[in-house]
Amino acid sequence: MAGKYGLDWDREETDHMTTMTKVLLAAAAFALPFAAAAQSNDAKYCKALSDTYRQTVAKDTTPNADVPVAMAKCEAGDPAVGIPILEKALKDAKVNLPPRP
Repeated sequence: MAGKYGLDWDREETDHMTTMTKVLLAAAAFALPFAAAAQSNDAKYCKALSDTYRQTVAKDTTPNADVPVAMAKCEAGDPAVGIPILEKALKDAKVNLPPRP
C-alpha cells in the first residue's frame, strides 16, 4: 500500500536509509581534517622543493621552462602540479630532495 506521498517504503527501509546517511556523513566529517592536513603537507613540501632549487640549482644554471611554472603552481596552492616537476629538476641536478613534512 502506498503511503501518504505515493511512496511504497516501509519504516524499516526508511530507518536503514537514515542510518546509512548518518554513517556516510560521519565518515566524511572524519576524513576532511586528514585531507586538509595532507594538502598542507604537500604545500610545505612544494615550498621546500622550490627553496632548495633556488638555493642550489638556480645559482648555476638557467632553469628549463617548466621549473618557474612549477614554482608558481606551488605558490598558487597547486602543489600536485609543482611537486613532480621540481623533484625531477632537483634529481636531474643531482641535488638531494628535502624531507617530506
